[in-house]
Amino acid sequence: MADKIFSVHKALPRVKLSHAPAGPNAFRRMIDIAERAEPGDLVAVYDKNNNPYGVALYNPKSQITLRIISRANPDTFSIDRHLEERVARAVDFRRDMLKLPASTDAYRLVHDYGDGLPGLTADIFKDQITLEFYSLGMYKLAPNIEAAFRKRFPDAGFHHRASPYTREMEGFSMPPAPAPARKTRITENGVQFEVDLQAGYKTGFFCDQRENRQYASNFAAGGSMLDVCCYTGGFGIYAGKAGATSVTSVELDPDVCELAKRNANINKVKLDVACADAFTYMRQMMELKRRYKLVVLDPYKLVANRDEREKGIFKYKDFNRLALNLVEEGGVFVTCSCSGMVSMDEFSYIVRGAAANSGRRVQVFKKSGAGPDHPVAADYPEGEYLKCIFCRVF
Repeated sequence: MADKIFSVHKALPRVKLSHAPAGPNAFRRMIDIAERAEPGDLVAVYDKNNNPYGVALYNPKSQITLRIISRANPDTFSIDRHLEERVARAVDFRRDMLKLPASTDAYRLVHDYGDGLPGLTADIFKDQITLEFYSLGMYKLAPNIEAAFRKRFPDAGFHHRASPYTREMEGFSMPPAPAPARKTRITENGVQFEVDLQAGYKTGFFCDQRENRQYASNFAAGGSMLDVCCYTGGFGIYAGKAGATSVTSVELDPDVCELAKRNANINKVKLDVACADAFTYMRQMMELKRRYKLVVLDPYKLVANRDEREKGIFKYKDFNRLALNLVEEGGVFVTCSCSGMVSMDEFSYIVRGAAANSGRRVQVFKKSGAGPDHPVAADYPEGEYLKCIFCRVF
């Protein structure tokens, strides 16, 4: 990563398109000429007639060769001004329009293409900001990005994240996180969670399920609840605070299980955490004829790329079939998918098939996605990755 802020005065490398993309991404086949451009560079983009097209992040090693960050004229473009404007717009949207700080001190500040900053997500956890990078170009701009955020959050600490998959596909490495691990405690709708800012999945906490956690808790009082793939205990702890008579949370990662237990203690909620494989655990509960008033199924991303698609779809079907068998008569089933390559229509079809295979009648009464702090760009519908279906089961 660059150890100083990117110079805005240096002439940008030039890339000429053979034809314009339909959305914000251009692939190798769409590029005619790339002059002086190196992986991770900010480049000036021109159309096939040499007219200015915009400014993009360039990486020939990536499946996405160009991530177009602006349609402004490259000759007058300033990356620092652009970042300051985009960050200010994103922060104002969360603070002034959504008024999120009134109910939580943890939410998404920048959502990738939805906020005009492709290759970057940013979550705030009280006074700490976690930047997750999906592109080499954005990672190289990390000092500029932090500078833009400091204009709104002068006292914030910053943490950098990128998945092994992203680092491999984009071709970069990151220094190891400093020790000891930095943790902070956040409050969401009156529920508290400890967040590990250096370990865990994604940015350390799933802000996208905030509204779904709150809504699902409406069906918890007076009955038992099963939270499958619970991560740090979100749905289960909400249910416990809402009056569930018992809550069982299932997660495979031992470290995450310990964090779920700590979160339960913080909220004075009794949580039975089963550190086990979800498939195995659900089959055991079926053999024991266990059923629950509320079952939540929120697995990890099962379809991460096209090569995994068929296998992932099969897993979703099996997951949902097993979980439906654990819902009591008239109980509520909440099932989720965070695979962007699986649409809501396709996920609904999976749930219908699982209902048929399990012999249960399923009444869908609500469909939702990520919270409003995860906006989706109209020209990048793939950003609408989270699907959540609420059902009554008979």
